[in-house]
Amino acid sequence: MFSLARFDWRTFVAVVVVAVSVVVAMVLYSDGDGPPPNGGHGPTQPSSAMSRLVFAVWGNETEIEAYRKIVADYNEDSVVVDVHVEAWPDSSSMLADIRSGDVAPDLYMLPREELAETLETERNRPVLDLLDARGVAFGDEFPREALSAFTADDNLQCMPYTSSPMVIYYNTDLIDFERMAARDLPVPPEDLEYWTLDMFRAAAAFASRPRKESKGVYIEPTMRGLAPFVYAGGGSVFDDDTDPTSLALSDEDNVDSIRETLEVLRDPTITLTNKQLREESALHYFESGELGMIAGFRDLTPRLRQVAGLNFDVMPMPELDDDATIGDLAGVCVAEGPQERVEQSADFLVNLLSDEAVTTMAATGYLMPTKLDVSFSDAFLQPDLQPANSRAFVSSIRSIVLPPLLAVWPDLEAAVDPDLERLLTQPSIEDLEAELEAIDEKSQTVLDPEQPEESEDPSESVSPSD
Repeated sequence: MFSLARFDWRTFVAVVVVAVSVVVAMVLYSDGDGPPPNGGHGPTQPSSAMSRLVFAVWGNETEIEAYRKIVADYNEDSVVVDVHVEAWPDSSSMLADIRSGDVAPDLYMLPREELAETLETERNRPVLDLLDARGVAFGDEFPREALSAFTADDNLQCMPYTSSPMVIYYNTDLIDFERMAARDLPVPPEDLEYWTLDMFRAAAAFASRPRKESKGVYIEPTMRGLAPFVYAGGGSVFDDDTDPTSLALSDEDNVDSIRETLEVLRDPTITLTNKQLREESALHYFESGELGMIAGFRDLTPRLRQVAGLNFDVMPMPELDDDATIGDLAGVCVAEGPQERVEQSADFLVNLLSDEAVTTMAATGYLMPTKLDVSFSDAFLQPDLQPANSRAFVSSIRSIVLPPLLAVWPDLEAAVDPDLERLLTQPSIEDLEAELEAIDEKSQTVLDPEQPEESEDPSESVSPSD
């Protein structure tokens, strides 16, 4: 029989707490449109107690799907935050929406060439202390070159995530090193770890076959296209590695290597003509088997794999005095914001850097992971697929030369690329040094626009009447 004597004040408090809990649960249930999602096994949308983080990325459908898988796996285990992927087809459209305020992500992918502008507008929170506090082993797992690429003001501004060097893609039907060697032509060693400019030119000539209307090589006539050859010649593209005021193409160290390079890239017997390029892109000629070599990054690999009948492989950029190339690098930035959201974003970033997550991205074939263990794994090398020499991507990482961080890259390219195109395509040049000096001077209008004009000679300013 129920006894009122046992219903003291402690029992009364307990009953009240239970009753309130039941009422709250009924109210929450009534606010929804039905029973809890997933049969009560976990929410698909963040509850009122969970933070919603936005991760901004760009890429094709395969890449975006990989990002979404990583996020879905993270959300399944998370009880604190729910991460949402916002995706764009390219980095330019993503950054345009971020700059306009149409989207305010908590984390976002960022091309390295956009880092200077990001720092100027203070859109990121440095990640070194955030990741160090979470035990990320920078020195053991990530190459120093990649970390340096996203370091500014003595701090790691964003975490390097992908880092593909520029390499040479070549058609193995048009360029057969064994057949070249049998004709006593200069060829790379059997391990295909390097080749010289002479070997590169011999391969281009070998692939140029008038009867098949094929040409040997095409290098984009731009600053990015020419840069690897300048660096490989032991020179520098800029007059200063951190705060340039001019291009340095006319420097004595550069002129000879540029002249040697142009003798190959401007040879009309082995390169695509302007008329051919007006009709089709260089990539079209390569895919159709009419071009022996083209420069590119890792993201070109899956596209070429889909071309029926195309057999291709990759080599590092050719050496002159040294081995050098440029890189297509992207990092993950944490947006500036409330400390709690920054900490939550850093937690997710650690997960994004895990072997499992990085392997998911590498398996798409489009991205080369910065994380060393994964870049050396079959997930990236994909030994059963073209190209057979995928290790060329990995071995070239340490050959990447980093240009200065500039917020004026588009303006600089617009100023000098037309002259560089003429330099790399016209049949002959009477005075190469003068041409290079003119290009350097044009770059100064962008890199050092406030440079004072040269003062007049005092003797010339004296009037005749004096």
